[in-house]
Amino acid sequence: MLRWLLTWGVFAFISLSCVASDTNSVLRTEANKQVALRMIGHQLLLSVGDSTSRVLPVRTEGNTHILSFENAFSFQPDTVSAIINSLIESTGLASNYIVQFVTCDSNQIVHSYKVSSIEEESVPACMGRSQPKACYYLKIIDLDRPDSASVVSAETTAAPLETEDFSSITKVWLLLTLFIMLLASLLIYFFSSKPKSSAKIESIQIGKYRFNPKTMELILGNEKIELTSKECDLLQLLYESVNDTVDRDTILRMVWNDEGDYVGRTLDVFISKLRKKLEADSRIKIANIRGVGYKLIIDV
Repeated sequence: MLRWLLTWGVFAFISLSCVASDTNSVLRTEANKQVALRMIGHQLLLSVGDSTSRVLPVRTEGNTHILSFENAFSFQPDTVSAIINSLIESTGLASNYIVQFVTCDSNQIVHSYKVSSIEEESVPACMGRSQPKACYYLKIIDLDRPDSASVVSAETTAAPLETEDFSSITKVWLLLTLFIMLLASLLIYFFSSKPKSSAKIESIQIGKYRFNPKTMELILGNEKIELTSKECDLLQLLYESVNDTVDRDTILRMVWNDEGDYVGRTLDVFISKLRKKLEADSRIKIANIRGVGYKLIIDV
């Protein structure tokens, strides 16, 4: 049972780490794309002589990135195309893509071209025709990325993630829940398996002695021999397994209760004290089972 719990606990922890790493990788990739897109918008405005107006929040609709601008501007197609292509290539934003400049009011495409890793599939931009000053927005269609209806806004940390991100996060939470359940099971196992001190009874006959755990005394005829609390617990534990070996770990856990005050040969010293107090009856022996523990032997 314990081995099973430990195995699954390790498995859950490793799986959780791997999925969390994958999720972080996805989020970092999306964040890097947004940085690249805003860089494109910034450089585009600089190329048209605008260094003060803002690039508005970037939107992503499926495989299409949309950059909007605060102010109207005019542009030279060959200049802006060179800037856009250079930044897309240097940032690794896409390998196959379409670029479109669209008017804000009529949604008409005034400038467009296609770049493909297969040279013959590329459609070059129309160069040399300056576009008049107007409100434009820029669309970059990533042909390497599957189209979908998901909309992601990276301008706010509260923005919804794409389906693949939700899937990864769901896996993280499921594995985290599993790991917590396994950890709880381990704790329950350890606490429930920890031996509990037996209820102390009034009197026990051990050979010629009467042993009273309540008063912590050994009685031999009219003589009363006092026991310390540890001696009392140790003797009772050995008696409960009379003629059977009790291993050292069990003795330390039951008698010293993991208090940390067991040092060196303390257990051996207590055994010696008990032997001394029981020496009046030769039928009683506390045998040292080397490398294992101790055994209380009572000859009939």
